[in-house]
Amino acid sequence: MTARNGGGTRRWGWGSGRAENLRADAQAAQDAAAAAFYELDTAQRDLRISVETIGAVDDSPAGRKAVADFAEFGNRIDRASHDYITVVDSHELDRDDLDASAAAHARAELERARHDLERVKAELDTFARSLAPLVEKAEGQLARMAPAVERAKQALLGATNALDEARSSGLKADALAARLAALSPELTRLNEGAAQHGVQATVHRADEMVREAETIAQEARRLPERAAEIDKRIASLRTRTQALETRAQQVDPVLSELRRRFSAACWQDLQQVPERAAQSVAQAQQKLRETSTARDEQRWEDATTLLAEVRGLLNDTDEAVKAAGERLQRLNDVSFDQSSEVDRTRFAIRDAQRLAMAGRSTPDPRHAQPLDESVERVDRAVASLTGRHPDYWHLLTELDAVKETVQAVVDRIREERGGGR
Repeated sequence: MTARNGGGTRRWGWGSGRAENLRADAQAAQDAAAAAFYELDTAQRDLRISVETIGAVDDSPAGRKAVADFAEFGNRIDRASHDYITVVDSHELDRDDLDASAAAHARAELERARHDLERVKAELDTFARSLAPLVEKAEGQLARMAPAVERAKQALLGATNALDEARSSGLKADALAARLAALSPELTRLNEGAAQHGVQATVHRADEMVREAETIAQEARRLPERAAEIDKRIASLRTRTQALETRAQQVDPVLSELRRRFSAACWQDLQQVPERAAQSVAQAQQKLRETSTARDEQRWEDATTLLAEVRGLLNDTDEAVKAAGERLQRLNDVSFDQSSEVDRTRFAIRDAQRLAMAGRSTPDPRHAQPLDESVERVDRAVASLTGRHPDYWHLLTELDAVKETVQAVVDRIREERGGGR
């Protein structure tokens, strides 16, 4: 309001106090809006960390929805913040000529901006509380990730050290080195972290790396022991091969005596033993040389396979050579006194017959028939011993077959009675 004085005008002082009060109210409204803006910004930053944790860990529908809902909140926060900043920029509360109307208008707009910021902040707080279970779950998984990654790195270090130690003892360990080198890309992915690959994938990758690295380390530490073991087995099998070669040379004299004293049926199946034994020994010696080469080249699997092949050859040959000597011994015994072997077989049959009759007035036909046939079979085998050179080997093989049949009957009876039948 103005008044005239001598043709001029001047501003009356009574209105200035009210304008200053309105200016103060507007500045207080601006400070309150600024505080609301700061609180909303802080809440958004804090919640962003939680949501990023959920996004890195939880790929479930609930986890994806949480990330999407937070993005929508970001848009609402941006709009409220933009409106607040626009209001602040449009009012200069420090102007000397700020009148009461402008101050009141500024105060009203700032209070509206504050209310909008506080409303969005309250909604954001409610949203944050709803995410608490997802955040807790995600943080629990993150807590697993750091130790898992550290274990993987320590396991890789252990494998590297074990490999270096093996190499220092003169072992190349190329295969193990290649397996260790194959873990390098996995380590790179591990270092890229959950943000790029997700927590679950990162923990799984770390666990797989631990298993493989520990296996490599274990095999590397065992290399010197494995080399020594293969050396020992090579030496042992070489000694056994030499001994078997000497024993194989004794088969010919055995065959000579068999030919001289017994019928052809007693020794014909042994005719090829000396030749086959010599071939097997030669093969074993060749494979031992190949084993030594594989060991020198540190092809451990090949060396182990070759050693098994050598052992198989020697076992077969040893059985064949042993069979010739045992054949002569058994034929000698039965030619001097076949009654002992026959009596033992008959006793086994009678013992089985007594077992079959135990607790019964008549035997079970399933038991009696094979035992009766065994008696007849023994009688026929004994009766076949005719001529100048009886076929003692036929007698022995028949008696062995009869004893197997009798034992099968005994086992069946015991099994049936043990089962309550």
